[in-house]
Amino acid sequence: MPLDDTLHEAFRREAKALEGIDLATYRQFDKDPLEPIIGLGPCDAPVGFFGRDPGRREVKWGEPFIGSGGQKVREGLYLAMHGEPLPDFEASREVGRHVFWANSVPYKPVGNKAWSMTTKRRFQPLIAALLVKHWQGREVITLGREAFLWFGINQPREVRQALEDFWRRDDRFDARHTTPLVLEDGREATFRLAPLPHPSPLNQAWFKRFPELLQARLEQLGVADMLARHSGA
Repeated sequence: MPLDDTLHEAFRREAKALEGIDLATYRQFDKDPLEPIIGLGPCDAPVGFFGRDPGRREVKWGEPFIGSGGQKVREGLYLAMHGEPLPDFEASREVGRHVFWANSVPYKPVGNKAWSMTTKRRFQPLIAALLVKHWQGREVITLGREAFLWFGINQPREVRQALEDFWRRDDRFDARHTTPLVLEDGREATFRLAPLPHPSPLNQAWFKRFPELLQARLEQLGVADMLARHSGA
């Protein structure tokens, strides 16, 4: 699903004034630093993954969730769909084409340091429009605290509070949370969030458990059957 021209130009316009993009990495791979890294997948993809921001390998390939953390997600997807381990890198790229991918800010920051809240607020209207207007699915697996709480940015206080309260729950990686996402023009959609920890090796508290948590989520959501029906398999 290609980006709508108007939204595409809006991303590029905002990126021109954005300080902190890792220009050296974009130059290394001869990539345009204004081009947003968004792996949209089919507009009717039944499930989506939502993360923080791209890394070095995402810049290289021009695809989100393709680095070490993203490979953990893709390994889980492949296992759920095919019942066997992911065979190679190309298979990880192919399996990713069946789902929707997005990040809070679609540009790699210097040093992979998280973008500031100011920057996330600045891009929130564009990402929200992408989710509400350009994608028909509503089941979202969020990766990490920042990705989950992103759904409260520029939203009413009660929405933000409900997200924060849910994240404090001990069962947050088992339960699901339903939340509205309202655009500046008043359009809105309701998303069903299934949070998981971030799959980074730096997240020592949860990294080893991530594969089992992901598989439990995929089974809970019926992702394998969902994607099989969607692809006509």
